[in-house]
Amino acid sequence: MAQRAAHPAVPIALLLFGLVAILLLTIRTQDIQEAPGFMYGIVLDAGSSHTALYIYKWPADKQNGTGVVTQHSECHVKGGGISSYAGQQGAAGKSLEVCLDQAVKDIPKERHKLTPVYLGATAGMRLLHMSSPEQSDQILQEVGHKIQSYPFSYQGAAILSGQQEGAYGWVTVNYLLENFIKYGFVGRWFSPGRPTVGALDFGGASTQITFATQEEVEDKQDMIKLQLYGQEYSLYTHSFLCYGRDQVLKRLLAHILKSQGNSGSITHPCYPAGHSQTLKLSSIFNSPCTAKSKPSSYDSEASVTLQGSGQYEHCLGNVSEIFSFNSCPFSQCSFDKVFQPNVTGSFMAFSAFFYTHSFLQHITGITVNTPPQLEEAARSVCSMTYDQMLLLAPDQKSRLQDYCASSVFVNVLMLRGYGFDESSFPRISFQKKAGDTSVGWALGYMLSLSNLLPAETVGLRKALTPAAWGTLICLFVLLLAAVIIFILIRARDGKKKGGGESPI
Repeated sequence: MAQRAAHPAVPIALLLFGLVAILLLTIRTQDIQEAPGFMYGIVLDAGSSHTALYIYKWPADKQNGTGVVTQHSECHVKGGGISSYAGQQGAAGKSLEVCLDQAVKDIPKERHKLTPVYLGATAGMRLLHMSSPEQSDQILQEVGHKIQSYPFSYQGAAILSGQQEGAYGWVTVNYLLENFIKYGFVGRWFSPGRPTVGALDFGGASTQITFATQEEVEDKQDMIKLQLYGQEYSLYTHSFLCYGRDQVLKRLLAHILKSQGNSGSITHPCYPAGHSQTLKLSSIFNSPCTAKSKPSSYDSEASVTLQGSGQYEHCLGNVSEIFSFNSCPFSQCSFDKVFQPNVTGSFMAFSAFFYTHSFLQHITGITVNTPPQLEEAARSVCSMTYDQMLLLAPDQKSRLQDYCASSVFVNVLMLRGYGFDESSFPRISFQKKAGDTSVGWALGYMLSLSNLLPAETVGLRKALTPAAWGTLICLFVLLLAAVIIFILIRARDGKKKGGGESPI
């Protein structure tokens, strides 16, 4: 049987589809060649107890604040915070070298000069500035010179106010949760219409509470308005200096010392039974936070021995006396005569809140989701001996003696201070990270200073470059032409067949 000849339309169609395939490969190659890569930004979070370096990245062609900034990497500086190097010439700057060297490796060389670097110092440096402005200025100059010796775009080193720290933390939390804007299926950034989430930060020297409120903020110092993505947010934010974890522990020691007569040996009700520790008095009274409890005269080189007794009720009594719940010059207060509206909505608690909450759940097995569970877990930790705690959490050996006090403090602060209750406490989420990004003020700080948070609404944004759109249009035209030619050829062949058929 003779082989049937191929229809003349077939090779034409194959040719056209071949051209289409070539165009598809071309557009793919163009996309790869035109891929803009990433821009990078660095923030050094110079906290009171340590410094962390965070590297963020975002697509280089999307510098319009449209929810695309992610964390690239992080590095934690060994040693104390930069404020701990007061009086040590050059030590604060030198401490940053390992992490800055790591940043040089983590960021592509061709992006180094375009990468902005910000250093923000928080409550540790605020305290140092209170006691010695000259030393705090010296440290900022030192770290500035060190950062400038690296091939990045240095944007300055500054001490953040408590209000800034709280507000930037709130921005970070809601940015990561996509509460400001989301990228929609139709290629448009839109407001998801979700309520924002409050931010609870617990650092080494201060603690912050920030949340959106519709209530009147009676103390205008604690009110801030932000215009983001076409929306205005009214925030209540307050930072309590000397209420960070490390300073609270010092204040508690100073209070117990004073109440027991400043003798050479005292009983610490928040330390676990079976634990004893000897400290120099200078390590307790070397902070502005303990100034009120400082003896009129004392030998800074003298020592005191602390004997743990692990008594929850006595610990609770001593910790509560750190706060002042007495008079309030406003319609309502949290503590220390500070106005606070009622807490509303959901919250994210991070930094030492997360670590304390995580430790409580791990060592007691109690799911700390309600006020009674928080109290039960704190009571359980305080009743453990040091050896029992060490058996359950050997990796926390250097901090074990402080967890009873920290847990009791969080209990008093959250429930009696901030006013969380049976209905609002379960709405607190204790987090270290959101996705792959560490939660804190650093991301919000960089977003704000880099103008990556526009005040105006972000409109339609194309998903492809103009060149890619042009190629797609050409591709569509060619496909349409191919279809038309194919139809015309088939129609012509049909007419020929019709003309050559014999009549019946």
